[in-house]
Amino acid sequence: MTFDDLVIPDTPACRGAFEVAARYHSPSLLNHCVRAYLWAAAYAQDHGIDFDAELLYVAALLHDLGLTAEFDSHTVPFEEAGGHVAWAFCAGAGWSPERRDRAAEVIVRHMWDEVPLEEDPEGHLLELSTGMDISGRRVDELPAGVRREVLERYPRLDLPKEFTVCLSEQGARKPGSAAARFVRAGAADRISRNPLDA
Repeated sequence: MTFDDLVIPDTPACRGAFEVAARYHSPSLLNHCVRAYLWAAAYAQDHGIDFDAELLYVAALLHDLGLTAEFDSHTVPFEEAGGHVAWAFCAGAGWSPERRDRAAEVIVRHMWDEVPLEEDPEGHLLELSTGMDISGRRVDELPAGVRREVLERYPRLDLPKEFTVCLSEQGARKPGSAAARFVRAGAADRISRNPLDA
């Protein structure tokens, strides 16, 4: 498998999601969002998992908007804030209410410890791929050639430092959140040892 084998959807909603992500994310977080989709697509292709490429791409590009200053919420965890932004975005894109709910659901679930594949393939893939990109969990399950090509096209830049700061700030302000739980469980150490940064 190579980069060119990956299915990268090109719909108005996908182009709009990229534009929003590029507008509000730092270069490091933007590349993280793109890689989250690409790791998910590569893993799915390698493991024969069927998924809705447009839904997963939009969710991947918008999943961390709740970390940005413009969309950070002081009342809900960042993944829930991002889910609300995605719902509004998808309404503007003309998606049905059910499809908007799915986009929000996939984003919220990316912070779960595990999302069952049979229940939610897109949520499963985004939870898996974001874990790969942030902490390096199960990254060895991605084809080595694809890993190399993706990292060349979408380098990691300052992601480890930037994401550690974001997660720590979220955890401090929202002690009941998944972010706080990850911080308490040693996320900073896992992020610093991500083999993708080797």
